[in-house]
Amino acid sequence: MPAVAVPERDDTRALTVVMHTAFFVLLSASVARYLARHADGPHTPWVIALSALLAVLYVLGPALGTRPTPRRLTWLGLVVAAWAILVVLAPSFAWCAVPLFYTGLRTLPARTAIPLVALLTALAVAAQLSLAGWPDPNVLLAPPAVAAVATTVFVVMQRQAARRDALIDDLVRTRRDLAATERREGTLAERERLAREIHDTLAQGLSSQRMLLQAADRLWDTAPGTARDHVRRAAAIAERSLAEARRFVHDLTPADLAEGGGLLQALRAVAERETTPTLTVRVHAEGSPPDPLPAPVESALLRIAQGALANVREHAAAGTATLTLTCLDDQIVLDVTDDGRGFDPRAPAASGPAAAASADERRGHGLPAIRARLRQLGGTLTIESAPGEGTALSASIPLEPR
Repeated sequence: MPAVAVPERDDTRALTVVMHTAFFVLLSASVARYLARHADGPHTPWVIALSALLAVLYVLGPALGTRPTPRRLTWLGLVVAAWAILVVLAPSFAWCAVPLFYTGLRTLPARTAIPLVALLTALAVAAQLSLAGWPDPNVLLAPPAVAAVATTVFVVMQRQAARRDALIDDLVRTRRDLAATERREGTLAERERLAREIHDTLAQGLSSQRMLLQAADRLWDTAPGTARDHVRRAAAIAERSLAEARRFVHDLTPADLAEGGGLLQALRAVAERETTPTLTVRVHAEGSPPDPLPAPVESALLRIAQGALANVREHAAAGTATLTLTCLDDQIVLDVTDDGRGFDPRAPAASGPAAAASADERRGHGLPAIRARLRQLGGTLTIESAPGEGTALSASIPLEPR
């Protein structure tokens, strides 16, 4: 998550620049103070040389990174040693310990860095006491207090940064898991949608062909003319199923809608194909559909009509079925009614694997597919039926008010 990590890097970089600048300012001020007071002293060459060495060593530090590698630890030891010798020769260099606190805390783990800070503080206090010449309480207590505050603030900031990094990692991981879950759900939804499309097109076509060919086989010897009619109808259904399959592969748009006649015309085409000598399918419209009607709504209603008529053909033993398309301002309703044997919608489903298999054999996937289509579009399904009194199925889909 770059948007979070970049400001953190910027803050660390700013703090590092401030500490480096402070170190060189304090080092320069200490050299200037020493030369102003002890220019002719015996230790002046050593102080100047050690100051230059300390400056060079400090400049080399950033190139070694911040991780406690052997080279970085050796460098830190040399810096601390050079500073300690300088403090012994010139106690005014004790103030350079403050930036060194930061360097030690950044380089070492807390359990090692804190003893180092305590050592640097003790050297700074001893140096300042040697300058004061007496046990000044301010000199004795102020450096430890400053060191304690600086160390506490730095350690707390590090822990907060570690918790923030852990939280960011957790958020990234959660987002990745959520994306994976959404992809899985999308895959399952698409698989379910494809299953419905296949059921409402190819499976229904194959079922009709099987019934017609079985009927033709039974009548082939006794009524060859009727048998040939069944074969011709099966061939027509096969041709239509092939068109559906091609359209299915292309863009999953129902072939009847792809011909451009609109939903009502597509419903009439379906009714014409489903009409047989034993079943008459009629289409009735009340109101005019919005132009254009949303493609998902058109496709869903056509598939619902196909699925409902397939159930009528295979299970209802009906003589008449009616498709009624009612267009209102805020919804569109498709009613499919038949005068078949009906059933009890409230009857509990049989239990057990054999019963479930039998139910699937009788019902197929028609009603679950219809419910799933309507659920995706915010629609509702109502079924009214009773044994011997036919069935009325009503599918309602909300529309934007006209």
